Amino acid sequence: NSFVARTNTCGELRSAHVGREVTLYGWIQYQRHGLFLVLRDFQGLTQIIIPQDEAHSHVKELLSNAPVESVVRVTGIVSPRPPGQENPKMLTGDIEVKAETAEVLNSCKRLPFEIKDFIKKSEALRMQYRYLDLRSFQLQYNLRLRSQIVMRMREYLCNLHGFVDVETPTLFKRTPGGAKEFLVPSREAGKFYSLPQSPQQFKQLLMVGGLDRYFQVARCYRDEGSRPDRQPEFTQIDIEMSFVDQAGIQRLIEGLLQYSWPEERGSITTPFPSITYEEALADYGTDKPDTRFGMKIVDISDFLRRLDIQFVQNALSYPRGTVKAICIPQGVRYLKNKDLESLKESAKSQFNQEIMEIICRPGGSLKSLLTKFLGEKQQSELIKVLNMQVDDVVLLAAGEHKQVCSALGSLRLESADLLEAAGLVLRDPTAFHFLWVVDFPLFLPKEENPSELESAHHPFTAPHPSDTSLLYSDPTKVRSQHYDLVLNGNEVGGGSIRIHSAEQQRFVLEKVLKEDSEVLSHLLEALEFGAPPHGGIALGLDRLISLIVDAPSIRDVIAFPKSFRGRDLMGNAPDYVTPEELEPYHIQVSWPLAEKEAKKN
Repeated sequence: NSFVARTNTCGELRSAHVGREVTLYGWIQYQRHGLFLVLRDFQGLTQIIIPQDEAHSHVKELLSNAPVESVVRVTGIVSPRPPGQENPKMLTGDIEVKAETAEVLNSCKRLPFEIKDFIKKSEALRMQYRYLDLRSFQLQYNLRLRSQIVMRMREYLCNLHGFVDVETPTLFKRTPGGAKEFLVPSREAGKFYSLPQSPQQFKQLLMVGGLDRYFQVARCYRDEGSRPDRQPEFTQIDIEMSFVDQAGIQRLIEGLLQYSWPEERGSITTPFPSITYEEALADYGTDKPDTRFGMKIVDISDFLRRLDIQFVQNALSYPRGTVKAICIPQGVRYLKNKDLESLKESAKSQFNQEIMEIICRPGGSLKSLLTKFLGEKQQSELIKVLNMQVDDVVLLAAGEHKQVCSALGSLRLESADLLEAAGLVLRDPTAFHFLWVVDFPLFLPKEENPSELESAHHPFTAPHPSDTSLLYSDPTKVRSQHYDLVLNGNEVGGGSIRIHSAEQQRFVLEKVLKEDSEVLSHLLEALEFGAPPHGGIALGLDRLISLIVDAPSIRDVIAFPKSFRGRDLMGNAPDYVTPEELEPYHIQVSWPLAEKEAKKN
């Protein structure tokens, strides 16, 4: 309080302060019949007794008539609460302040919603009046915790490990591959800047420049349109190191998270477990597995291969044909028929994958379309292979490996949601399961044109040392030195060891990805001037914090977020500009198209 006029905050007064005169500033959270009010500031709540005697009638009138959420100054004496009136739910619940003088610093007009965490408000209204929403306890807690975690990360990286905090440019040029970038017009006709989707090139150039260890709390931008839980601007903890390998980066990040982890969330154990991309896909159907619960995908191809079942034989005739299943524990008890139908419909609509169900009845018999092909002994063997218990439901899929795994991985998560909604606890909400996923493919076929390749991570990722020769003969088989960090089924970080040879980088860009390497001539030239081996990672700060505080959306850990359509509902951005303002940038708006877009939004 040394910089401000108050003597104390609203959250710090205790019985030890009884008898003291204090001055508090804050917002009126609650007022009752002109008898008392509750004053709130960033640190907590204090009960203020409104004087009832004639000598203080002006104070009574002032405080009784001030609307809720008005800002006031109160000076008074700290007193113990009368016996039996203590409030153990308030940190200041043993005392109250008897007001002697008061001043309304700013009156509050009628509120669009009550500033209480338990009051339901539409998200659009909360974002329109974000400055009011920020007064809620939960958002205050989220933003303060975020600040503390970032501060601890800075300490760990700069003070303990010699990293240099460098700010990199926001105005740059288009990067080939990756997410779509926002364009910023320049005064040179036809020329545009791009807002970087990450400081990727700059952090590599800093390594060429000999900085050795770089980090930045970096603002990044991606024009991804309407994505429910993404933001067009977001924050990364961006890191790059020279003379490092994959294991070194992983150890650094494990130490960083352990050092900055909030005490109230328990401790985290290192080293984090690690699995390959192929293992993640085979066991969980996704490259970001939620390992807080079981229900792993089971391969039953070998068991069914010897049976003469037409759809099984058809599936196994594919180059990577397989039959796999997941077992939903107690599915008969917790899932309704409509739930099972919706799961099957989901697999059909999203993955074009047919699903067959198998139910384990009391007595150990199976109920399924499959049972007409199975004798009693084979049914018992299948129960053993799938580790089925009475009332379990198995979802079975047959077809091409990746499609089957992806469909079952999605059903695994959907059925977990359904089980938990019905009352079965599968995932401990207080548990934090970190996991490294490694050995990703370096390239993937493009969705729109599978005969062409694109980078699975980005074009600067180095091939796995064992697969370097394959880069020139069969690039589709090359594994990368790319690693993702997953927390509770969410990707919270991703990085790689980089290509530091100009020749190899040019080959990847021109021959494999068929990109114009001229766009990256500055980077390619830099790699020719003695670039050290280097690698790095970026942690998604918004996503990480939202998981730590168990927020329903990343918007709840960002002070001023955009809506899922990328709009700022408070300031009404983006907004129109006049033709005169556009003139220096040599831009004209095609108005019929703009009006069509405005109607759509």
